[in-house]
Amino acid sequence: MPVSRFGVSLEEDLLKALDEYVKENNFANRSQAIRFLVEKNLVEKKWKCDNLVAGAITLVYNTKKKEIRSKIQDIEAENTEIILSSQIFHINPENCMEIVAVRGPSFKLTELSDQLIAIKGIQHGKLIMSKVD
Repeated sequence: MPVSRFGVSLEEDLLKALDEYVKENNFANRSQAIRFLVEKNLVEKKWKCDNLVAGAITLVYNTKKKEIRSKIQDIEAENTEIILSSQIFHINPENCMEIVAVRGPSFKLTELSDQLIAIKGIQHGKLIMSKVD
């Protein structure tokens, strides 16, 4: 695919942040990083519509805090129509990683992941989606 060139003007702070992003993510150059960010934004925009997607929600939390697991179970029980499966892996004696396999309209999966990730005590959370049609 042919490449078009254009100029971009950025404030100094934003340019420094871009350069740090390039370095942290091992991009070859700024152009590659900008391409990645634009493509990522376009994909996420498509996900906000009604596309049928499958995905995984990954959560990391402290197993000693029982209220976290209880809140996760409550939310999962309310969303059985889009949850395919859930599995917990113990990372160490205090922390676990839970992976929730999901399938449904992209906006519903995004709403579910936002609810789960927002639970107080979740150390890390991320949703990954792929179109299924």
